[in-house]
Amino acid sequence: MNRKNLNELLISNLDYLNLTQIIEQSNSPATDALDEEISRARIVAKNDFPKDAVAMNSFVTFSDMDSAEEKTVQLVYPQNADIDQLKISILSPVGSALIGLSLGGTIEWPMPQGKFRRLKVIAVQQQQ
Repeated sequence: MNRKNLNELLISNLDYLNLTQIIEQSNSPATDALDEEISRARIVAKNDFPKDAVAMNSFVTFSDMDSAEEKTVQLVYPQNADIDQLKISILSPVGSALIGLSLGGTIEWPMPQGKFRRLKVIAVQQQQ
C-alpha cells in the first residue's frame, strides 16, 4: 500500500470494532481521547492492513523527537496492560497517540503547562 501521508491513521476493521466497544462501555477522558483519534482514521480490511502500521498488540519503537529517547512498547487492551513488561494500554496517552500511525509517522499532543510531546514511529512489528 502506497501512502503519501505518513501521519494518516489506519485502523483495521477488527481493531476498530474492538476499540469502539471499549469506548461505548466507558465514559472517561481516556476513552474520549481514543474516540477522537480513531474518528480521524481510515478503516482498512484486516487482510489489507499494512505491516508497517501500528495495530493492537503491535510492538512499536518510537523516538521522542525532543529528547531523542527511544522506547519499544507493545500496544495492548487495558486488561493486558503491564508497565513492567512495557505493555501499554490503548487508553494511555501514548497508546491512543500511536494507534494507526505508520513507520516514519509522527504525532504531537499537548502536555500540562502548555508543552507538547512529539513522537516518531521508527519500527513496527506485528504480533504473530
